[in-house]
Amino acid sequence: MRTYIKRARRRIEADCSDVQSAVADILANIEQNGDAAALAYAAKFDKFSGRTLVSDDEIERASRSLSQKLKDDIHFAHDNVRRFAELQKATVQDFETEILPGFVTGQKSIPVDCAGCYVPGGRYSHISSAIMTVTTAKVAGCRNITACSPPHPTDGIPSAIIYAAHTCGADQILAMGGVQGIAAMTFGMFGLPKANILVGPGNQYVAEAKRQLFGRVGIDMIAGPTDSLILADETADPHLVATDLVSQAEHGYNSPVWLVTNCRKLAEAVLAAVPKLIATLPELNRINAEAAWHDYAEVMLCSTREDMAATSDEYAPEHLTVQAEDPDWWLSRLTSYGSLFLGEETTVSYGDKAAGTNHVLPTSRAAQYTGGLSVHKYMKIVTWQRASREGAKAVAQTTARLSRLEGMEGHARAADARLAKYFPAETFDLSASDCT
Repeated sequence: MRTYIKRARRRIEADCSDVQSAVADILANIEQNGDAAALAYAAKFDKFSGRTLVSDDEIERASRSLSQKLKDDIHFAHDNVRRFAELQKATVQDFETEILPGFVTGQKSIPVDCAGCYVPGGRYSHISSAIMTVTTAKVAGCRNITACSPPHPTDGIPSAIIYAAHTCGADQILAMGGVQGIAAMTFGMFGLPKANILVGPGNQYVAEAKRQLFGRVGIDMIAGPTDSLILADETADPHLVATDLVSQAEHGYNSPVWLVTNCRKLAEAVLAAVPKLIATLPELNRINAEAAWHDYAEVMLCSTREDMAATSDEYAPEHLTVQAEDPDWWLSRLTSYGSLFLGEETTVSYGDKAAGTNHVLPTSRAAQYTGGLSVHKYMKIVTWQRASREGAKAVAQTTARLSRLEGMEGHARAADARLAKYFPAETFDLSASDCT
């Protein structure tokens, strides 16, 4: 059972039809008219007329322009993400097994050939998104990686993004944003290889472009506004809870943040603290956080920790923080989240920037059926088989009978032909299996 102390005034809505229509028109025009159309959209939306592909000289200038401290920070985050991705990759093993005497089956993991990594620009320079997407593609073993990011009208892609993408293993860096950037990677424009998979966060136009292109290319997920939920009991620090809620609300005007607690005193303290913390943010961050808190935030009071956990699983948050006693119980009990942060000693901000776990995560309750971006997203898990003639005998007989039961006579005859060739002296019952 739960009681709403603060309820959202608005709900996140799906992309409207005008966004879908606009994206479809842009994609169709670029596919038909090629590089020139993409450049026209870049001029219109990015206000940029510089080099489309970042040159080696530009990469070198970007590196020289950054302080050693910033470069060290980028390397620190990259190293953590890389090591975590390497451990993820090690969890998927090729294997083979003799499933029957003489009949061998196996699994093999193969990285996709070319990855397109979208790195958001606009309000913020998402250095960490370059690290998260390019590093995982590199560890997976993708042969070619393109990083794509919106350029500033006069300065191009921020130097820190260029440096991060290059450091993490991007083979090309495309100075192009929005739908046109997604299209360029998908269709293999400007001399780029065609992407097999598109990954990375972006605005609603980027998300809609990925949705419309899915099937022609793979995608990591269709992302909506970022969301975060905190589970807190009476042991939680109200100031840290409030600070963490505000830190995620600043993402955007429609970024929901939720608090679920079994302690009314904590809830009231957080409700009092959040507006004061928001008021101290820089102007743009403050505007975003105020709108998100006013329109989309919720504070819920539950009777028990089981009710709290059930509420969290229903909301299936992108980011889930537990600031409560017995973290092992929560780790065992919770089932629907993009990434979990146990204890006040960690925070979503760590995962967003430098801890090693990925920040490209499922939103809008998609955590009920999928996890976030990982090295596995770039891996194709395929199977194979081989057999001796004797080893395939029982499989062939069963295949023939089941195929006939299903009405698949051609399938049955593929098995019949092998039995007839390999065992001409034997008689087999290959009629349809009895289903009565």
